[in-house]
Amino acid sequence: MSNWSKLQKELYKLIDSRIDFQIHCVAYRMKSQHGNTSLPRYFITFQNDIIFDYPKQFTKQASDQPAYPYENDITLISETIREYVDTPLEHLLDKNFQNDKWHLTEILKAADRRIGQRRLDELLLKTTNENARKIIELRKSL
Repeated sequence: MSNWSKLQKELYKLIDSRIDFQIHCVAYRMKSQHGNTSLPRYFITFQNDIIFDYPKQFTKQASDQPAYPYENDITLISETIREYVDTPLEHLLDKNFQNDKWHLTEILKAADRRIGQRRLDELLLKTTNENARKIIELRKSL
């Protein structure tokens, strides 16, 4: 988890400190008679509401996806966050994060302090994620 802590710290440097925004990655230990594994979870809270919850929001019923938790997107989500953190501001609004099938980067852009008041209107026009739109609207009112 130390790698996650480092990535989380780098991401928090980009987040507007005036908003109540937190991102977490946890692994819940699962023990059974068949062995042990960890159930990974990514979640984001905004104003005490969970607005992003992987896998809850993104996996089908257990009967449809018997591979979870053994196959999951946690690594891909972390790679997407790393790609986001490493993207220079001048490319951020127009960049297509190809592996972002969860619209996570829309939420991150909405909370990113580097995107100033002038560009929030432009971002709002490009944003489809309702939770990201709420973050933008709050930032515009501050």
